[in-house]
Amino acid sequence: MTAQWTDDQDVDATLRAVLIDVLGLAPTQVAGFDDATALFGALPEFDSMAVAGLLSELEERLGILIEDDEVEAEMLESYGRLRTFVRAKALQ
Repeated sequence: MTAQWTDDQDVDATLRAVLIDVLGLAPTQVAGFDDATALFGALPEFDSMAVAGLLSELEERLGILIEDDEVEAEMLESYGRLRTFVRAKALQ
């Protein structure tokens, strides 16, 4: 797949929208996320069952492909780590 994204803000906005839509989080909560905001293991909504849905939705909305071997627990630890991963995939 070829990424069509060229803007970091678009990627960030899409990631936030996916977190709201897939995890059912409040938009105001997600708007307050910064690089240090803990995700996996810290948000009850973001459990192992939600990971697949989140990654699938990111693939669909951003036109990227996330291989199974690219998914690591560290990538899901914080908003900053997840955003860095998604940005790298979308802007390559």
